[in-house]
Amino acid sequence: MQLNLQVDMATLPKVERDGEEFKKEFFLRNCEAEEMRQKENQAATLIQNWFRACKVRAYYRHLHKKAVIIQKTWRGFTARARVRQMVKAAYFIMKMNFFEEMAVRIQRRWRGFFVRKYVHNFYARKGYMEGLFKKNELLRREVDELEEFQKREQACVEMVNEQKARVYQAHRLHHLLSTQQRPGVFNSPFRVAPHEMEELLKQVKYPAPTLVLKEKTSLMSVPSSTAPNFPESLESSWMKTKRIHKSKPILSPITSQKQQVMLKSRCGMRSSIQQ
Repeated sequence: MQLNLQVDMATLPKVERDGEEFKKEFFLRNCEAEEMRQKENQAATLIQNWFRACKVRAYYRHLHKKAVIIQKTWRGFTARARVRQMVKAAYFIMKMNFFEEMAVRIQRRWRGFFVRKYVHNFYARKGYMEGLFKKNELLRREVDELEEFQKREQACVEMVNEQKARVYQAHRLHHLLSTQQRPGVFNSPFRVAPHEMEELLKQVKYPAPTLVLKEKTSLMSVPSSTAPNFPESLESSWMKTKRIHKSKPILSPITSQKQQVMLKSRCGMRSSIQQ
């Protein structure tokens, strides 16, 4: 017992020293812990913030995926319903078009049958068209003949006008006619036969002028009872034509039978050439 008490008395100062050192170390560590508490709190806050953010983001990502699935399902359902409606409408329109086309065909066949049987007789109409075709052919032939006749008539008129112009030219060039003393311009001695104008100049001649004297009248311009009663004026026909038609006198017609035969033969030749 004494031995134990001695040992305890010997270790007491050591224990006291250890207790003081422990207190100092505890105090220092407590001070260090107090100093690091705020940093640890901030670090813990950051860690909690990051963890909660990760958790919330994961939850939002999960919700987004579920929302996409729901939207995809709903949109697919609505699109399929709309397509089914469009297919039904298209099928209905196609069916109505088919029925309408069939109805038009039936109506066309029936109307054609009804018209051919009760309204227009096919054989009568065929005969009418054949008769109309023949009549058109005859009318066309008559029109062609009329046109050919008009062409011939026009050619004859042109020939007559040309002959009149030549006669008129012969009237104007009558002074170039050949005489017994001197040959004319159109009767050259170097020609084998005389010119056509020379023959025309021989055939066309002016009528001989007749001289008619006027009888003296009284002062009151009263004609005498013995004066001859003329049907026309006292002037000659040549002077009358010369006065009325100063630029182109009236020409005497061609009365020679030879000239008429020549004119008819020329008209026939021209019409045959045109044909």
